[in-house]
Amino acid sequence: MGKARSVDGQGSPVLGVDTIVSLEGEVLGKPGSADEARAMVERLSGRTHEVVSGMCLRTAEWEEVARAVTLVTFRDLSAEEIAAYVEAGEWQGRAGGYAIQGFGASLVERIDGDYLNVVGLPGGLLVGVLSTRFPDAARLA
Repeated sequence: MGKARSVDGQGSPVLGVDTIVSLEGEVLGKPGSADEARAMVERLSGRTHEVVSGMCLRTAEWEEVARAVTLVTFRDLSAEEIAAYVEAGEWQGRAGGYAIQGFGASLVERIDGDYLNVVGLPGGLLVGVLSTRFPDAARLA
């Protein structure tokens, strides 16, 4: 909510989204080093974690706050696979130390939920809120 509330939309809707990765209740933030990224990916290997996005869409008159949860299961990864992923550098600036839309897709065995949520924008959730708030926009001309 803070991101969306910090912007003056000057009459236009403002969207704010923040995404976290959670493993057994522990939030895995953005790793600060390759060693931290390696440790995160090792912890995720062979396990299921949650990707949770909080979304706020607001105007001066109203505000919609919602969340999306997607379950992601990593394959059992070898030390060599983890090292190659970390060496590629894709983990930088990524919650949980991976980016599913790139090389990180090779780490994943299964996704239960919205793929776009894992990328960082819960598409299904956003479309649902937009269709409720702006029903005329969904009509074809």
